[in-house]
Amino acid sequence: MTAVAPEFPITLPDVYPADAIPWNTIPSPAFVLDESRLRRNLALISQVQDLSGAQIIVAFKGFSMFSTFGWLREAGITGATASSLNEALLARQEMRGEVHVYAPAYSDGEFPELLALADHLTFNSFSQWERFRPQVEAARAGGKQVGIGIRINPEYAEVETDLYNPAGPFSRLGVTRSNFRADLLEGVDGLHFHTLCEKDADTLERTLEVVERNFSEFLPQMRWVNFGGGHLMTREGYDTDRLIRLARAFREKWDVDVILEPGSAFGWRTGWLVSTVLDVVENGKQIALMDVSVSAHMPDVLEMPYRPNVLGAGLPGELPHDYLLGGTTCLAGDVIDEYSFGHALKVGERVIFDDMIHYTMVKTSFFNGVKHPDIGIWHQRGEYQIVREFGYDQFRAKLS
Repeated sequence: MTAVAPEFPITLPDVYPADAIPWNTIPSPAFVLDESRLRRNLALISQVQDLSGAQIIVAFKGFSMFSTFGWLREAGITGATASSLNEALLARQEMRGEVHVYAPAYSDGEFPELLALADHLTFNSFSQWERFRPQVEAARAGGKQVGIGIRINPEYAEVETDLYNPAGPFSRLGVTRSNFRADLLEGVDGLHFHTLCEKDADTLERTLEVVERNFSEFLPQMRWVNFGGGHLMTREGYDTDRLIRLARAFREKWDVDVILEPGSAFGWRTGWLVSTVLDVVENGKQIALMDVSVSAHMPDVLEMPYRPNVLGAGLPGELPHDYLLGGTTCLAGDVIDEYSFGHALKVGERVIFDDMIHYTMVKTSFFNGVKHPDIGIWHQRGEYQIVREFGYDQFRAKLS
């Protein structure tokens, strides 16, 4: 069968080979971002943005490594989406582009500062819009330029894990069609929906059909529509042609700006978590104790749940030596999974967990006070740079 040439071809740069990195020279534990892999993702995202005409911004909840933001700006990423005051401050101070803000609810104490920071501000409910509308109108009267949006809930999603499904039953996220208030749209510039979680463009296409069916009567009043996140366009095999066509068609049909705010797509397969074997014990199975923790450093392994890949390892029984890989906290379930290796693991040996940059880094904690991984960058010139180290001061600062 002859492969069909893409309608919108994407060209990507090469990446640094992982097996050429001298892992033993990198202090452990450490999150290591690879510059060449991030630049590869940015090249793809930039081309999708140019070809689709959509604005693509970075969702800090999935990727907020501000030491790389200069590379994002070079690639034409003009803004970020924040889910809190702290993220909005990070967007203004470090990303230095447009600040888009959405949270399920805003507090009276934080809203004035959020309003001052935001270029786009989306409300989760009409009751919140009514509550804070006088402040928005006063700010606009004083010259503040801020786009106001309402998050809608299409009541349609294809997310398998309930914990991550924003359109599931009894969801608190967004306004359903039956609760939509057309009488309160004065001053509202846009609509926002977010129902995807690491999905391909076919899911977006089906979602847009539902959005248009339920909310089309309000679209002619809007200046922009935010398609939310979950567009995993940097994953191998993702249908970028379809995404480009969908964004183009929606823009032209409704005469609106289209905004995409992926998080995972930026950090997807851009780096690793470097760990070291501290001990090997036996209790019915061989158990390797690592200097990383699933609960403190890889919480999605428990929440999603999922099994992270380990460089050079296989499924249990695939290679000669099987090990449960566990962490160093007191949590009995601080076990990552079972893996097989081609040789017996030794104390001091590096074990490299793959694809640990998106979401993983932003969800870490100091549980049990275990050593928090460094954050470093493997540069495409073949050098390693530690950009952040954590110690007692950071642990203590979270406590009282």
